[in-house]
Amino acid sequence: MGTPYSGSLPLVEVSRKIAEVGFDEKLPALSELVQWLLGEKLIVTNIVTVKILSNLDRIRSVADMARLTELSPRQLQRTLKRTTGLAPHDLLKVLRVQQSFRKHYLDLYSDQSHYIHSFRKVTGHTPKTYAAKFDV
Repeated sequence: MGTPYSGSLPLVEVSRKIAEVGFDEKLPALSELVQWLLGEKLIVTNIVTVKILSNLDRIRSVADMARLTELSPRQLQRTLKRTTGLAPHDLLKVLRVQQSFRKHYLDLYSDQSHYIHSFRKVTGHTPKTYAAKFDV
């Protein structure tokens, strides 16, 4: 804290780049960072999360997630906890909120109240305050 970053990762450049653009333009810069990290072998692709992220529209429950990844629910829980730090149900909540930025929330939630409650639980903000604070 309070000390300039002096490591070898391009974090300062990426931070500057995404600070200067709108929400929709941040994704390419962050994707570029991920590609760089993969190229440097500082991170590796995780087949379980790839299967989950590639099939989000087919996943409605943790059971769907386990079936899709060909793991038992308990194996899935251990794997996701180790690789993402989240339990499967918590990951599903986060992914649904992320999807709500691209889809209408009623495609993902039963009603507006359910959406607002879930959004606040994941982000700490209501959708309205989040949009205002983060210029979404």
